Amino acid sequence: MNITAAYTDLYQLTMAQVYFSTKHDGRVVFDYYYRNNPFDGGYSIFAGLEDLLDILENLKFSSSDLLFLEQHGFERAFLDYLRDFRFQGNIRSSKEGDVVFPTRPILQVEANIIEAQIIETLLLNILNFQTLIATKASRIRHSAKDGVLLDMGLRRAHATGGYYASRAAIIGGFDGTSNVKAAEAYNIPASGTMAHSFIQSYGDELEAFRDFAKVRPKNCVLLIDTYNTLKIGLPNAITVAKEMESRGEQLMGVRLDSGDLAYLSKRTRTILDEAGLGYVKIVASNQLDEYVIKSLKEQGAKIDIFGVGTNLVTGKPDASLGGVYKLSEYKGEPRIKLSENIIKVSLPYKKQVYRMIDQNGLFYGADAVGIYSEDKVNEMVHPFDSTKNLDISALKHEPLLESVMENGKRVVPFRTVSEIAEYSKSRMAKLPEEYKRFQNPHIYKIGLSNKLKQERDTLVRQHKT
Repeated sequence: MNITAAYTDLYQLTMAQVYFSTKHDGRVVFDYYYRNNPFDGGYSIFAGLEDLLDILENLKFSSSDLLFLEQHGFERAFLDYLRDFRFQGNIRSSKEGDVVFPTRPILQVEANIIEAQIIETLLLNILNFQTLIATKASRIRHSAKDGVLLDMGLRRAHATGGYYASRAAIIGGFDGTSNVKAAEAYNIPASGTMAHSFIQSYGDELEAFRDFAKVRPKNCVLLIDTYNTLKIGLPNAITVAKEMESRGEQLMGVRLDSGDLAYLSKRTRTILDEAGLGYVKIVASNQLDEYVIKSLKEQGAKIDIFGVGTNLVTGKPDASLGGVYKLSEYKGEPRIKLSENIIKVSLPYKKQVYRMIDQNGLFYGADAVGIYSEDKVNEMVHPFDSTKNLDISALKHEPLLESVMENGKRVVPFRTVSEIAEYSKSRMAKLPEEYKRFQNPHIYKIGLSNKLKQERDTLVRQHKT
């Protein structure tokens, strides 16, 4: 998809036109964050930053974009401004692949108010979706342990969202994808087997297996459940495996796509081993997710490779991450949004976020948010309950928001998807297990510096009076 600056909501442009006429030079800070972890989990995996930076560096309105906007009543002077539009702001962000938590800034945009407004929808669209899918993938990886995980969800994805889902899946811990275009673009290992229709197109399953193995002898995986898994499919696969051995080749695996995967995988493993084919892997697919894989592991299923589709790329059951983009500063002055729902009260000022690290190098279970100008945060307080506080003066403070873009240009080295995935793996290793469990995970503490809380409460009182 060719993404231009018109990849936005109309109200971003209607507001931008008013800004153009009234306060063209207003400098602002916007925070990107989300309010609740997806999947009732204890964390999220931040993803999508590299794609966002690449798009922002080259973002502009095309001639057809401007013609369309002219037809929708936008003024000529504003359209002339948009003709030369480029994002020239600054972005400070958490590292892509890091473990993140609700209510604290993950990314901050500092820019001219028009630029910051125009990129809002694009930013939310990319970061919300990829963070959701990377988090789902991370949960599936936690269940699969050392098992190989393949993304096989493109056919069930939300149109071209499947392209970005494959990238996010790798960041979250998957090993490869069936998505050829994503594999090419992001240098992701590509993997694929065969469909039932391939076997059905032959009059005989054994003939289908033989032709496939002759043409694709490397990484050959045979789908064995088209007719009868244990009585027909597996015996035919064993026959072909022996024929491949006679040619100096090896069958890579057999795939199960229906039925009782725990039972079938155990029987298949036994029969393959008895045939002297202990090297043949067992691949399983069919509506897998973190809960099904966890159950299969607990049942002692003999599955080496899990192919996960629909539930991964659609982020089932949540479908979206509720990330938001809120104004926190205008021309150096703090700004706040109030709400009857206390969790929706925003945080003013440009800020820094610090992660507390314990003496073993693990995450202590607390992130502190302070005003950017503060030198150190010795104590963090609950955002809405002043009776709850935590002395963090003796803990190591790791600043999380780093400059990634200045004046519209990237200022950090490009990282490949595999590099981001390795970083994410290392960060997950520092997160204690109680935050990773699926049922009632421990709540990671997010607190404010005393100064930030005092400034926020003062603004709240001012606006209420």
